[in-house]
Amino acid sequence: MKITSSEFVISNTDYKQCPAPDKPEYAFIGRSNVGKSSLINMLTDKTKLAKTSGKPGKTQLINHFLINKAWFLVDLPGYGWAQVSKEMKEKWDIMTKNYLGQRENLYNVFVLIDSRIPPQKIDIEFLNWLGEYQIPFSIIFTKADKPNNSIIQSNIATFKAELKKGWEELPPTFITSSAKKVGQKEILEYIGQINESV
Repeated sequence: MKITSSEFVISNTDYKQCPAPDKPEYAFIGRSNVGKSSLINMLTDKTKLAKTSGKPGKTQLINHFLINKAWFLVDLPGYGWAQVSKEMKEKWDIMTKNYLGQRENLYNVFVLIDSRIPPQKIDIEFLNWLGEYQIPFSIIFTKADKPNNSIIQSNIATFKAELKKGWEELPPTFITSSAKKVGQKEILEYIGQINESV
């Protein structure tokens, strides 16, 4: 699949105010500063579709982008150590989990994991939460500018081993580099396959 058009539609804080659920929807989420906005821009071949920032916590709303007039890409607030108040973090958490748990046309959640660092407890807990509520998801290992780097390979293997402690079968995984456009084709093909099956 190739993305020929991508446009911002709406931002909001309530899943009930999202666009009509008449198109497949794919959400992207991860810890703050995991490279989510850069990945979205890489997938869509746009440099400024999603706002990037060196400061964690840039995404604060549920952001809908219409892709190829056929499906929605959804940019969700990151979780983790964004420099905001505890009250704001809790508000984001409620908003995001309400969306993930209630959005009827959500076909897959792409959870972004930083491949450069060892497994983080907060990521494992979030994936387990998705599994508990039977929300379909895939894992994207980001920032793998040198995918054959032994540290990156070790971190990915360790992460998968950690997941296997509680999962019989692992979800699909992708390795990406926004800087080098690694993984773009694989992720878009995966979305295309799901779209064809619904």
